[in-house]
Amino acid sequence: MVIAASATLLAGCAGVGGASNDSGGGNAGTAGSAPSGTLKIMGFGGEDEVAQARVNAFKQAYPGVKVNNAKGDFDAQQFLTALASGNPPDLVYMDRNLVGTYAKKGAVVPLEDCISQQKIDTSQYREAAMRSVTLGNKVYGIPEFYVVTTNLVDAKSLKAAGLSPSDIQTKDWQALKATSDKLFKKNGNKIGRIGFDPKLPEYFPLWATANGATIIKEDGAPNLNDPKAVEALDFAISLINDQGGWTAFKSFRDSFDIFGEKNPLSAGSVVAFPMENWYVNVLRDFIPKGLQLDSTPFTDHDGKPVSMVGGSAWAIPKGSKNPTAACAWAKTLTDKATWMKAADARIAKVKKDNSFFTGLFTANKPADEAIKAKYLTNVPDAGFKRAIDNLYATLDTATALNPSPAGAEIDAAWHSAVTRALGGQPAQQALDQAQKEAEAAFTKANGNG
Repeated sequence: MVIAASATLLAGCAGVGGASNDSGGGNAGTAGSAPSGTLKIMGFGGEDEVAQARVNAFKQAYPGVKVNNAKGDFDAQQFLTALASGNPPDLVYMDRNLVGTYAKKGAVVPLEDCISQQKIDTSQYREAAMRSVTLGNKVYGIPEFYVVTTNLVDAKSLKAAGLSPSDIQTKDWQALKATSDKLFKKNGNKIGRIGFDPKLPEYFPLWATANGATIIKEDGAPNLNDPKAVEALDFAISLINDQGGWTAFKSFRDSFDIFGEKNPLSAGSVVAFPMENWYVNVLRDFIPKGLQLDSTPFTDHDGKPVSMVGGSAWAIPKGSKNPTAACAWAKTLTDKATWMKAADARIAKVKKDNSFFTGLFTANKPADEAIKAKYLTNVPDAGFKRAIDNLYATLDTATALNPSPAGAEIDAAWHSAVTRALGGQPAQQALDQAQKEAEAAFTKANGNG
């Protein structure tokens, strides 16, 4: 159930070309004329009502711009090929963790002129999101969604096992291990139910952070084999080893239909796991089918809620032929007024489906606050309300991985390390190797290798 960028994608991203200066060949958005012409976009799906409402807002504001959106997720190789061919998109939508790497390589350009000419108020964006798109004190991306995490729980299975939601906690790891063991079920030689899924490999940074590790230092250098990170990985893997081992665990988990009626929480296949905010909106549709959701915060050892921040950003590639329209798009799709239109569209769908609003989590803090105040007024299901409240409670304290000129390579290194450790390599050895790989990439990115 991989919900973050896959190791394959990240490995591809690590193939960005040789080092160049930070400026990437100049600022974006230098033309002063009104946006017009064709706007070529890469990496943006734009399928649901929230996306379509914002796309429509741009088209209404700038009817002179023809939007050419090649729908589909960001593809590193496709992006690099377009750059190399001299025919890049005008605008690219990518994970914020990747922005630092592409900025350092000169693949995307700084946005100071764009921000100035479009009068983009960057103080509206949450600090953690802005930090992710800033390298060398220059901004290279305009942040969009704000992805945070909390524990989601199948209350029905939990109650049947004689346990309560308070037993699903990450403050006391040994107590969590005991709870997971109680909830785990086997059907013969096969797994019947996972007790607590630590969500490896993708949630390694969450476990490391909860244990007090900073796996990317403030200067962007990797710190993957920090003893606290090694301890966190050892523990998270032990949860999996206690529940059949990685091969059986992964096979069972890969069989889940996370978007369907047989999703793991509805089907009783998993009792609890940390999960991102967007999934609460997916699960809402299965209440009539008997889903009983509950939630607890994912915390550190002191009981303080911990969440990693994810999300994408709009960046302007070097060689963009229409940076003016690209900048106008980035501003329009992320400003408060547009987000309110998106919320209106989501509410219209909610009413049509005779359902309820589960929140909208963006990098725009004033927009989030206005949407919450206006629309998040009636959550009729108590378990869903706890999940939504837990997610909103993380917004001001959630942390992102520090930006790095080797961000993509560091991501690839730890993903590979966790996969090796899941396969049996000692966590210390796996993260030591990852640290060496990431250090080499960081040194090279800084022009010293």
